[in-house]
Amino acid sequence: MKSIAKLLFVAPIVFLMVAPALALEDTPANRAEQVDSYLRAVPPQSMMKDMATKVAATLPESQRETYITLLTKNLDMQAFTDLIRDAMVKTFTADELKALADFYGSPVGKSAMAKMGDYMAYAMPRLLAEFQKAVALSQQQMEAK
Repeated sequence: MKSIAKLLFVAPIVFLMVAPALALEDTPANRAEQVDSYLRAVPPQSMMKDMATKVAATLPESQRETYITLLTKNLDMQAFTDLIRDAMVKTFTADELKALADFYGSPVGKSAMAKMGDYMAYAMPRLLAEFQKAVALSQQQMEAK
């Protein structure tokens, strides 16, 4: 029993001493490397295609194909990808980026990502409507002061 108590006491201490050694050095180069890993797991092209398809589903059927074609043609995919890359490198640590890449590269992460377009198509119009109501109300209240 004493050995189990010692193990329960010593194990967390050892973990706390070793965990920082397992962390990635948080450098711009490591962040960029982890973003590239993330973008391999979640390609911006497939993310955009999925979102375009879900948004197109809200349009009349006769306009859907044209909408997807025009959006795909008009979107500067390199600029879109660069924006994602730059924002992620600026926002997240190397360890956080690695965790995101690991998650979205996993079967559960891929399943969740496949549902993201449905989620966005369902939530975004409602979120925008709520945000627009709050902005309008805030403007009215600002003008009243």
